[in-house]
Amino acid sequence: MNYEQARFNMIEQQIRPWEVLDSQVLSLLAVVRREDFVPPAMRSLAFVDMEIPLGTKPGQCMLAPKVEARILQDLGVQKHEKVLEIGAGSGYMAALLAHRARQVITIEIDPDLAQLARDNLKKAGIYNAEVRTGDGAARLGQAVSASDPLSGPFDVIVLSGSVAEVPPALLAMLKIGGRLSAIVGFEPVMCATLVTRVGDAAFRTEQGWDTVAPRLLNFPEPSKFNF
Repeated sequence: MNYEQARFNMIEQQIRPWEVLDSQVLSLLAVVRREDFVPPAMRSLAFVDMEIPLGTKPGQCMLAPKVEARILQDLGVQKHEKVLEIGAGSGYMAALLAHRARQVITIEIDPDLAQLARDNLKKAGIYNAEVRTGDGAARLGQAVSASDPLSGPFDVIVLSGSVAEVPPALLAMLKIGGRLSAIVGFEPVMCATLVTRVGDAAFRTEQGWDTVAPRLLNFPEPSKFNF
């Protein structure tokens, strides 16, 4: 398989038509080898417009390439910024973020996937991304010391999966000017949501484009219906 041609086709036939036109994002997708972050048996599907399964449990997957690219474009990560990702998966999104940011901390609930992400990032020569094993949802309710990197605050928070609603505890971990990206809602249609902290207790929410993504585990799941 000609991986370079497949990568080019992914960018030109999937990513650009999905309104990802940021030249820095497009260049990054050409540099970070997506095929190195998929299971060996799935390498031929690395550039296909689909979610790539990473394990046997529901929701363990890489998001579709166009979704990852659009999230990266929406966030506009800068070189001085500190990023928190929840849902490391195979480490691919962390790799993309690490190329744009000063520091990335990514949390993965599945120990096997967390180790896979560590191995993949090391092989890719990326050393400003740290993989933590743990439940990202549970950590929100825990007190952490000021010296713990997970205490924040963060310039950028990325949820690499969907939630029913954005937890206020995550928003509290943003710096003023910080942004949080999450896919919010219920099937069959969810919405990519970008929340910017504009003041001590003020936030601006923008809902951009529709998609669907597997749930991140253990985040609150309120009823879809009000009576």
